[in-house]
Amino acid sequence: MRLMFALILTMVCSAANAADTFRFTAIPDEDQSRLVERFSKVADYLSDKLGVDVEYVPVTSYGAAVTAFRNDQVQLAWFGGLSGVQARQLVPGSKAIAQGAEDADFRSYFIANTATGIEPNQDELPESVAGHSFTFGAKTSTSGRLMPEHFIRQRFDEAPDELFSRVGFSGDHTRTIALVESGTYDIGAVNFTVWDAAVEDGRVDTDKVEVIWESPTYPDYQWTLRGDADERYGEGFTHKVQQALLDMTDPALLESFPRSGFIPASNDDYGPIEAVGKSIGLLR
Repeated sequence: MRLMFALILTMVCSAANAADTFRFTAIPDEDQSRLVERFSKVADYLSDKLGVDVEYVPVTSYGAAVTAFRNDQVQLAWFGGLSGVQARQLVPGSKAIAQGAEDADFRSYFIANTATGIEPNQDELPESVAGHSFTFGAKTSTSGRLMPEHFIRQRFDEAPDELFSRVGFSGDHTRTIALVESGTYDIGAVNFTVWDAAVEDGRVDTDKVEVIWESPTYPDYQWTLRGDADERYGEGFTHKVQQALLDMTDPALLESFPRSGFIPASNDDYGPIEAVGKSIGLLR
């Protein structure tokens, strides 16, 4: 009987400890193995700063990140602009608390295989993109789908599947670059930070693929926290999480995003993303 009681007590304590673990995820906008390695270090950093166990929970898609947040499988998430708006709509009271220093003025790159002969244009998306094949990133990516589609419609007054010979969705920015470089698609739209990091690391053959247009800026990625964090982890926890993110200065950790640092953010910052999402039917 004593042994059984001890086992039950251990199970109860283990369940309580698991419930107190603070979990976060990130949209899988790059190769998953790279994300797991990098964000596990971010989890260690947050655990030290917050004084609670912190676990990074990898997900397989942008939609899965939103679902995990909605279902309280994670309490914090590194979302894109669109996925963050979606998550906050599903979990009332949730707050955007920090964004990358680059995210207030984010942008997309339109890239093309050099064999297409499309000449780069600083002023506008080249007219010669019409009739070529095109790939977005993930279907709910802000920088890889939402805003690129907005700019395409704005420039040509046509939907992408009317303008291009073939339209696809690669799933993430790294894959978009690879598909355009290989010639599987002629043109693609990517997150500028992923492109810049890949070029710097020598993971892109710039003789085969190049940037043909840089988009206007818009707000993008942010950290979003569930509104019940203080109730669950203690008064002032929301502020502690925000401050821990703002205090992140280790270049090795910031490379996970990649960002130069974090600044405060609010839900209101993402009003433009919500408006565009509604205009092209990705948000209600």
